[in-house]
Amino acid sequence: MAESTKTALITGGSKGIGYGVAAVLIKEGIRVAVTSRSQKSADEAAAELNKIQEGYAIGIESDVRSLESQQHAVKAVLEKWGQLDYVVANAGVGHFASIYELTPEQWQETIDINLTGVFYSAKASLDALKDSKGYFINIASLAGTNFFPDGTAYNASKFGLVGFSQAMMMDVRKEGIKVTTIMPGSVATEFGNHQPSDKDAWKIQPEDIGQIVADLIKMPARTLPSKIEVRPSVPAK
Repeated sequence: MAESTKTALITGGSKGIGYGVAAVLIKEGIRVAVTSRSQKSADEAAAELNKIQEGYAIGIESDVRSLESQQHAVKAVLEKWGQLDYVVANAGVGHFASIYELTPEQWQETIDINLTGVFYSAKASLDALKDSKGYFINIASLAGTNFFPDGTAYNASKFGLVGFSQAMMMDVRKEGIKVTTIMPGSVATEFGNHQPSDKDAWKIQPEDIGQIVADLIKMPARTLPSKIEVRPSVPAK
């Protein structure tokens, strides 16, 4: 395993894509803090991740819908390891219903988590990333450029996230902070109450997104892949 003193904060890191990213980064020698709205879930994920390399993971209870909660998460990382090099804004939710059935509460939760939550993650972490010349990576979706029926809330949040992320990239790159938007297609996770199974073998796996993150942070400082679309090589028949 590679060895480094770098650290990463991954929102929604207790399962799915966030957990897959955390596992790959630990194998690269990077210490990770995974957040969840449940301290129990965050701790359980950290315990599993520490089986890869003991002492390389911590769990933090944090809700991206609160700026103060995100500030707490960043502070916890800085107190534990003294620096923050990478933030992976991964926390997300999906409510899929036509405009007729979509409730105001579902709309608000989708926007609050998928879009405003990333804004709060950025506001909480940018000072630390400025110090480390760090990297802010957004996990968006192909739904950020491709609209579909029953996607009013989800499409709106992800179209907004792609725009936010690209504009943020232009704001902060003069401080030496990199920003990339990763836009996956079908990933084998529990997202949308799905239970992954052998039938999902054709899909992108969470660790595949983790490998993209690991490759991004190895890029030369002069080079920035600002937006990456990711699809399964061969779609389901």
